[in-house]
Amino acid sequence: MKKVFLLAIAVITFSCKQEASLQKYFVESGEKKEFMSLDVSSSILNINKSKLSASEKAALASFDKVNILAFKKDGKNNAQYTKEIKEVKEILKDTVYQPLIKLNGVGQNASIMIVGDNKEIDELILFGNKKELGFTVVRVLGNDMKPENAMEFLSILQKSNIDMEQLKPILNFVNKK
Repeated sequence: MKKVFLLAIAVITFSCKQEASLQKYFVESGEKKEFMSLDVSSSILNINKSKLSASEKAALASFDKVNILAFKKDGKNNAQYTKEIKEVKEILKDTVYQPLIKLNGVGQNASIMIVGDNKEIDELILFGNKKELGFTVVRVLGNDMKPENAMEFLSILQKSNIDMEQLKPILNFVNKK
């Protein structure tokens, strides 16, 4: 009986992959002092829904929340920055993250990726880094997000009155010297 129990434990342990994921990275990194983690709900837009068109309302209804993770680089954490940026890039190489846009400049990069397909987006990922400052990863999560609604979000943003209080912790973190 003891051998069967040990065999079962071994099978479960080895069958459960310990692969890195962006979700896991957010959770683990949010507890480190060099990082700032913030979850923002759709209420940040502070918008009068009665002034939205039907398609804008559908786009807004598909938006659930945003997870933001920022790493602030200073003169003392260069080695950790290199390690962390490498880890994020390795996670984002996974084929589940489909690249949409990639911008590269001297000492800075930005990319936009999706999880999903051309009919339904499960997650929108924004990743940017600047060697002197650090990096930020943003996960936009929702329900039934559609690629064709992307332009509707721009219209919604123009009509919104963004609640800057919800962003205050991340702004203070980034601007802290």
